[in-house]
Amino acid sequence: MLTGSMTPDQVDSILQRYLAMWHEPDTARRHALVAGLWAADAANYSRRFAFHGLAEIVERVDRAHHEWVATKGFRFEPAGNTDAHNNIIKFCWQMVPRDGGAVDSRGLDILIVQDDGRLAAVYHFAEPAPVA
Repeated sequence: MLTGSMTPDQVDSILQRYLAMWHEPDTARRHALVAGLWAADAANYSRRFAFHGLAEIVERVDRAHHEWVATKGFRFEPAGNTDAHNNIIKFCWQMVPRDGGAVDSRGLDILIVQDDGRLAAVYHFAEPAPVA
């Protein structure tokens, strides 16, 4: 149960499960990760989309996994500057080729965490990596 600010271990646990969810190749395990991490009435927002409830979030994660991880061979990783404040986690990420190479895109996800440790909402901001 979260009371006040999250501990670093709580933040790390949430972020490890959050990243694992995008990368999990087994559909049943990926869906179990989503169900264990997100609240039943959770929402996921960006400038282009809004997903509400576990069923829509599962579809969103499946599509992202298929497009970016399974098909194009990317992985998502922390980009530093992660911070937590009360029930909010600021998570900067980058998308890189699984086999190494330059950053393809970067972003910031704001995770709103319920008292039970599940995600109530995620606000997703993505941008392409700067051209060198």
